[in-house]
Order: sequence, then structure tokens, then C-alpha cells
Amino acid sequence: MSERISHLRHVPNVITCLNLFCGCLSVVSAFSGRLETAAYFILAAAVFDFFDGFAARWLKAYSATGKELDSLADMVSFGVAPASIMYALLLPAAAKHGLSVEIYTCGWFITVLAFIIAVFSALRLAKFNIDTRQTDSFIGVPTPATALFICSLAFMSSGSSSLAMLTGNMFFLLAVIIVFSYLMVAELPLFSLKFKSFDWKSNRMRYVFIALSALILIILHWTGLAVVISVYIILSIFANILCNRKVLT
Repeated sequence: MSERISHLRHVPNVITCLNLFCGCLSVVSAFSGRLETAAYFILAAAVFDFFDGFAARWLKAYSATGKELDSLADMVSFGVAPASIMYALLLPAAAKHGLSVEIYTCGWFITVLAFIIAVFSALRLAKFNIDTRQTDSFIGVPTPATALFICSLAFMSSGSSSLAMLTGNMFFLLAVIIVFSYLMVAELPLFSLKFKSFDWKSNRMRYVFIALSALILIILHWTGLAVVISVYIILSIFANILCNRKVLT
């Protein structure tokens, strides 16, 4: 029986490895021009990322190895993979502006700026690992949130609406890179979706966010992920304002 329990303690790490594997497949898909497939692999990685923590808590299988493995997997799935999608989006966007994407040209330099997302994701994850303030909430936008926003751009790019035109705009894509790179390391408190209890009073913001997210995704499908992440940031700022007013009064 004890041997079986010992084997079960490896389950969270196996799930984390599946997260990492999906991240690798997302990178391959992005470089192959299959952006929707790349986005789906990131979504799958996000699911595995949620369940590895859930499994660790359920099995009480916490370990230093698991913590480090989780960060390494997240770096690929929510850092390198979304940066690869941004790179694939920037290539045709730069070409539309008549910029050459050959190495050592201005256009090439602009496209590789996509990987600033990966750099700031690494900074974000390193900061998160040593920041004791982030046990029940976040300081700065989490890497999965940034990755999901970029996934939404991948889904938009395959459509024929004005949103697809937006994702082909080089300046818009560069703005997304700059804004989210800053937000990942900014001193911006954001609420966590971890439930310690299920009562309304202590989880009001979480329930409102989940309800709004479900409604947005029903209406806009996967392209609504960008709106969901934007709502998450806005609600967090609103909650902070209310909290600061209560402290002052």
C-alpha cells in the first residue's frame, strides 16, 4: 500500500510534464504556421497546469522538484510558445509594411521583438518563485494570462473580420508585446482564482469574473479570451481601489 502511495506522488510531476510537452508542440506548430493549433496546445497546457497543482494538493505530494519543474514547464508553455505565436504574427505584419525579414534587417529585428514576451515571462516566473506576497494573490499579470491573451490573437488571425486585420497590424502587435511585458513584472495586485471556501462574501470577485468569462466565451468563443484577460485586469484594479478606500475610511 505504501509503495502505491509512493508511486502516486509522481502523478503531479507527470501532469506537469504533459504541460511542458504541449508547450513544445505549440512552438513547433507556431513555426509551421499553424497558429490555431499552437493556441490549442497552449490551452491544453493551461489545463494541465491547473490540474498538476490540484493533484499535488489532493495527494499532498509537494516537492522542491515539482515546484522547479512547474516553473520550467510554464516558461516553455506560457513564455516561449506565446512568443512564437507573436513572432509568426509579426512576420507577415512586417512584410505588409514593406520591411524585409531577412536576418540583420530592420524587419527581422522587429519580428524578433516578439521574444521579449519570453524574456519577461522568465523574469515574472523568477520573481513569483521568491515573492512571499504571492501565496493567495498575484503581483503582476501571471504568465498563463498573457499566453491566453496571445492565444486569442491566434484565433482572431484565422478569421475574416476586422479583428483579423487588427492582428495583422504590426504596431498593434508591438503594443501588445510592450504592454504585457510590463504588466507581468509590474507591482499590480491581481486576485487569484484559488478558492479557500465557497461562500459569496469572500469570493464575490471570483464568482463575478467566472460568470462574466463564461458569458464572453459563449458569445465570442475562443477569440473572447483577450476580453476575458482584460476583464480580469480591470476587475483586479477595481477591487484594489475598493480595498484601499476601505483602509482609508
